[in-house]
Amino acid sequence: MRSPSDQLSAPLVLLFAFGTAVSVATLYLNQPLLHLLGRDLQANERTIGLLVTFTQLGYAAGIFSLVPLGDTLNKKKLILGKLAVLLVALLAAGMAQNVFQLVLASLAIGVFSTAAQDFLPLAAELAEPQRRGQVVGTVMGGLLLGILVSRTFSGVIADHLGWRAVFLISAGIIGFLAVLVLLRVPSRPKTMAATYPELIRSLGTLLRRYPVLRLAIATQGFMGVAFSAFWTVLAFHLSRPPFQFSTASIGYFGLAGAAGALAAPLAGKRADRKGPAANIPTAIAITAAAFLLMGALQRSLPALIVGTVLFDLGVQMSGVSHQAIVYALEPEARSRINALYVSGIFLFFALGSLAGTTLFNHFGWTGMVGLCLGSCVVAYLLHRRLLQRRRESGAPNRSSRVDAPPLR
Repeated sequence: MRSPSDQLSAPLVLLFAFGTAVSVATLYLNQPLLHLLGRDLQANERTIGLLVTFTQLGYAAGIFSLVPLGDTLNKKKLILGKLAVLLVALLAAGMAQNVFQLVLASLAIGVFSTAAQDFLPLAAELAEPQRRGQVVGTVMGGLLLGILVSRTFSGVIADHLGWRAVFLISAGIIGFLAVLVLLRVPSRPKTMAATYPELIRSLGTLLRRYPVLRLAIATQGFMGVAFSAFWTVLAFHLSRPPFQFSTASIGYFGLAGAAGALAAPLAGKRADRKGPAANIPTAIAITAAAFLLMGALQRSLPALIVGTVLFDLGVQMSGVSHQAIVYALEPEARSRINALYVSGIFLFFALGSLAGTTLFNHFGWTGMVGLCLGSCVVAYLLHRRLLQRRRESGAPNRSSRVDAPPLR
């Protein structure tokens, strides 16, 4: 039974959303800066694009190896430890003298920005069951806003103070967040006793036990390929004719994506009401329509803005829905399930950034759009495959139920 101090008040939900946003934002600081970093550090587009790939690989590795500890350690202490190392990594990035040093710092940023994913299971743990979808949607909205607004922050700061200031100022913000966590976030007892090897072995057990978890990773993973490819390539696309945008102007495109992120709490409420899987086909269709628009009118700035809003709306609606589904599978294992889900998706993110950059170099914007449309098709086929299996097994044919009950 919860004590009054453990109740998830509205200010605490907002703190979780802020913590998630600030932590995950560090993962994307380098994306609007790629052309600027390439020029200052004398690296070509393919080499400098590795910064994104290694940052995302670090995030996937950190999720897989560190987030499961949330089921065996005090989550508050785990968050504070990660924030401390993340602060150091950001300082190292701001002082890097060459690409190699920046890649190493970016890898560390990726590993320890996984503090963002510790806020999510803690919020779900503290939330009442009938509010869990809404709470997860709100915290996920913070995560998605952090991903997108980070680009605006990064671009504007770099335009006025240089790219090093982006990382140094971010380190200060992480320090401020750590103080808030120390003072405001409640401590919760660990949910299981296990050694670290046992904890890691249990990840494989969970993955085998829940087919819906595997499906959620694969479906949202292909949506993530589109997400990562788009945002990695966008800085190069906008810096060329006919746009020739400055670093700050490129960063402002994060605001267009942030407009879509505002739909995350609404998607969470709809998941509470109708079941999370009901959102997924609509989300995929919205994403595909956005890329069709941006592919057909690729030299049109209004089409690019509208497409960015719609595309982010679709990806985020799908992400919130899958997150609500997997959190319902086994409450005592939320940190480990979250680790499997997010680390899997970020492997797809890394693939998307690498494939997007490669196709853009060979085929331009059309190549990137083709990759994203193909990813949407695969995501839809994976979703249909689950529904078909449900019908064959004699389960109720409702897309809102998947393999786990909706969060009511």
